[in-house]
Amino acid sequence: MCFNTPILLLIFNCLDTAQKVFNKIKQVKPRKLFISADGPRKNKAGEAEKCLAAQNTILKQVDWDCELFTNFRDSNLGCKLAVSSGIDWFFEHEERGIILEDDTLPHHSFFRFCEELLEYYKDDKRIMMISGDNFQFGKKLTEYSYYFSRYTHIWGWATWRRAWDYYDVDMKLWPEIRNSSLLCDILGNKREVAYWRGIFDKAYRKMIDAWSYQWLFTCWLRNGLNVFPQVNLVSNIGFGGKGTHTRGKNEMANLENREMVFPLSHPPCVARNVIADKLDDKTIFSSKPFYKKVVYRICGLFNGS
Repeated sequence: MCFNTPILLLIFNCLDTAQKVFNKIKQVKPRKLFISADGPRKNKAGEAEKCLAAQNTILKQVDWDCELFTNFRDSNLGCKLAVSSGIDWFFEHEERGIILEDDTLPHHSFFRFCEELLEYYKDDKRIMMISGDNFQFGKKLTEYSYYFSRYTHIWGWATWRRAWDYYDVDMKLWPEIRNSSLLCDILGNKREVAYWRGIFDKAYRKMIDAWSYQWLFTCWLRNGLNVFPQVNLVSNIGFGGKGTHTRGKNEMANLENREMVFPLSHPPCVARNVIADKLDDKTIFSSKPFYKKVVYRICGLFNGS
């Protein structure tokens, strides 16, 4: 039986991790598979061959009844434009879908989790995305299958065209928002406001090659909420020596992905989990040296390019 929700797989030059992620996708056999690939960097010897190997190897293994769409770049766009334009391309064709990068290894139950909630919240404009990530380090903060957050963890996620249509990679509204009280109204904490003002400033001024800060900014502008599972469903296997922004070992690498229990237990009301968000801020977005290094990877600054 084939999986009905379209899937976008974003790849680059890392065949080893891309293969593992593709193997998970192949298990569910989506009826529609989109593959978007950034091109090689001119100053990286041998990278063109690695990109081509990743593309060709994955394509040859799509052997089920499937509509296959490809968007392969000849030259390198970098993380920000390669990912954001790949998602733009995806939603030119589809109303909803699942997005996986080539280092985000999902549990099998991640796909059903996303599919059911994409349908459940399809008309609820308060909900901007469904994430497969849980960074609560084993703390169970809800008795339900998932909770709501103001953050946008994107190591395996899903959304709708209706939400992505608001995305602006250039953050044209930031100068106006920067001088307003919006961040204060959202965060209610001077330290957090200062932190995110700095991040958004750098993204707006193109000082960092990021796409997901713009997505977070989009969700905050819409006063959006995002769904997080009560257990972690996706493991990031991209940490290590090949990473541009993350090298070596750290606590966020290869987090265990666990099985979601079905049928889903839905929260009785749509309201963000303040305790969970505070823990995210403390452990991911604080000024601790460890998390200064990790925050770039959490927020999607590196997709291999």
